[in-house]
Amino acid sequence: MKGNYVGQPLPRIDAREKVTGEARYPQDLNMEGQLYMKLRFAERPHARVLSIETAEALAVPGVVAVFTAADVPVNEYGLQYPDQPVLCGPGSDRPGADIVRFVGDQIAAVVAETEAAAEEGVKRLKITFEDLPVIDDPREALEPEAPHLHPPHAPIAIHPELVFEGNLVSRHRIRRGDVEAAFAQADVIVEADYEIPGQEHAYLQPEAGLAFLDEEGRVAVLAGGQWAHEERHQVAHALGLPEEQVRILYSTIGGAFGGREDISVQIVLALAAWKLKRPVKIVWSREESIFGHHKRHRAFVHAKWAATKDGRLIAAETKVIADAGAYVYTTNKVMGNLLLTVNGPYRIPNVKTDVLAAYTNNIPGGAFRGFGAPQGNFIAETQVNKLAEALGMDPVEFRLRNLVHGGDPMPWGRPLPDDARGIEETLIKAAEAIGWKRSEQGWIAPPGGGEGSKRRGFGIAAGFKNVGFSFGYQENAWAAIELHGEAEIEEAIVYAASAEVGQGTRTVIRQMAAEALAVPIEKVRLEAMDTAITGSSGSVSASRMTFMIGNAIRGAAAAALEKWRAEERPARAEYVYLAPKTTPIDPQTGYGDPNFSYGYVAIAAEVETDLVSGEVHVRRIVCANDVGQAINPRLVSGQIEGGVVQAVGWATTEHFIQKGGRPLTTTYSTYLIPTVADIPDEVEVIIVENEEPNGPWGARGMGEMPFIPVAPAIHHALRQATGRWFDAFPFNAERILRGLRKA
Repeated sequence: MKGNYVGQPLPRIDAREKVTGEARYPQDLNMEGQLYMKLRFAERPHARVLSIETAEALAVPGVVAVFTAADVPVNEYGLQYPDQPVLCGPGSDRPGADIVRFVGDQIAAVVAETEAAAEEGVKRLKITFEDLPVIDDPREALEPEAPHLHPPHAPIAIHPELVFEGNLVSRHRIRRGDVEAAFAQADVIVEADYEIPGQEHAYLQPEAGLAFLDEEGRVAVLAGGQWAHEERHQVAHALGLPEEQVRILYSTIGGAFGGREDISVQIVLALAAWKLKRPVKIVWSREESIFGHHKRHRAFVHAKWAATKDGRLIAAETKVIADAGAYVYTTNKVMGNLLLTVNGPYRIPNVKTDVLAAYTNNIPGGAFRGFGAPQGNFIAETQVNKLAEALGMDPVEFRLRNLVHGGDPMPWGRPLPDDARGIEETLIKAAEAIGWKRSEQGWIAPPGGGEGSKRRGFGIAAGFKNVGFSFGYQENAWAAIELHGEAEIEEAIVYAASAEVGQGTRTVIRQMAAEALAVPIEKVRLEAMDTAITGSSGSVSASRMTFMIGNAIRGAAAAALEKWRAEERPARAEYVYLAPKTTPIDPQTGYGDPNFSYGYVAIAAEVETDLVSGEVHVRRIVCANDVGQAINPRLVSGQIEGGVVQAVGWATTEHFIQKGGRPLTTTYSTYLIPTVADIPDEVEVIIVENEEPNGPWGARGMGEMPFIPVAPAIHHALRQATGRWFDAFPFNAERILRGLRKA
């Protein structure tokens, strides 16, 4: 439903300041009289902190204070469950707070007049440790004899999937039909083990922030995050303050991808500013950022799927054991999404799925673009490609025979909440664009080939993912609009607590507000990213913000215009949008109505492999993405291109390695993100628009979708190019060569 502004490829409102270097990130901000903070990290994966001697640190000229666990009023935090100490060490009332459980646990904060003095103070701290047994494999963590890494946690009713049985963090399952009976009737069964890697977010801006007391005496923290009001809640909880005494502000943020959903520097900064009554600033180094924030969950998988000779999926049995790392973070919700995507968008009458996550002494697993769906999708799409091959059937044809339509129930017992035609449409468009042909005999894949040692192959994968929070949470978003002027609207001020992490949210908010108010966009001014003047609009995650804030803006605009027409000047209206209700899934069967909206996507890949060197080069990616309505097609294309390139990195070059609980890839010389030489030669963007009935102007969320099916599509193309399946990745040259030599 295009309009004057909705559906138009307007330039980003922050484009000029970013390309000219005028944009101000947290590390660029300073205040008069500010102090500097440096942190002492654990730097060991599992140990008891017996003592912390601070005298030598305090004796360093310029050092003002050293904060330890004893200084934190309520020494705990966590987005889903407060199982992590703010500072680890003795002196805290919290049981187990004297234990560090991964290298990035924070032990002490040194605050000084200069950054150099703070750094020297950290070096002068004398800490006595008692090393404890290290668990670095989630499968070992679930063994009966494995030592427990946390004291017993009490389950909480709102998160029934958090079980806290020994090192088992969460459990999800689906039970549908009879898989054993189906296996007995199958014509072909594919059974495989997969190892799915973690991933570093690699955002440009490392963690940084500035805390101070504002003009009303509130503790204010200016940092980079994804959900300001949730950060306010966690800071207030740890400091033992009412939430109205804490203020969170965001400046320009240099990327997030889920990596800023969890607390990093916010609480310790607030603690220091609150205690010292002076501004305090911190900037992490890149190495601190890499070992200090969470990663994509790695997972170990066993899958056994079955089909009939006419190409009908009849059974899927899958077990996933994921590495939660040292703390819960968002593990339980990530695993819920993995559960919903691990069987793909297919009609499968018999399903047995178990998704387990375990504590280890590795860096915690947490939110990352796709939020469990990339892991689940890799399993489902690879199993589908293998089944199609085993049957001698084209993989597009096989998918089309099994895709859900309209009211077909998903494995959790309910159909998708729309007609789901976007799944088939994106699959066909992506396949045809890369070279698949339709004939009277069916679909025909483009031929591989090559010259010399180089071989070319083509791959396909389809995917879907929820939009918005799920599993019974009442999704909501607040917005307010003020209309100023005399005879006509001269200015419209939009208040919306939406972080801008590079995706273009502020631009589309202005577009949607101008459309809803029918005013020139130049008259729309946005006030965002400050909890002092906005209500909560939720997190910039789950591909939700355009969908949620767009509906809130429409409601606020309608109410403000009604007041304006009644000659109320200025006219102000607030509106809270409540999304359609969802339900938790049954912990035994997995049945429920978990989401109110989904996005659909398909990826086709052309990949070239050198059989001598093992080098993998992605020549071309086609991404067809059903976005409902592209509010800004230019930004949608940018999201697709960025998501594809980021996923190519996960699939081919990025190898995050931890051994004995210690990360070995803590710099960009060892953790290899794609350079211009590694990205695809071409990324073709196909925007599909099947209107979402509940979305603003028909929009769906789409920010995560382009990432999801890239890895299995590349995997499939590598099979055609090399004749081998590589069931662990990244598909780097070393892995390819080892696989070829083994063959």
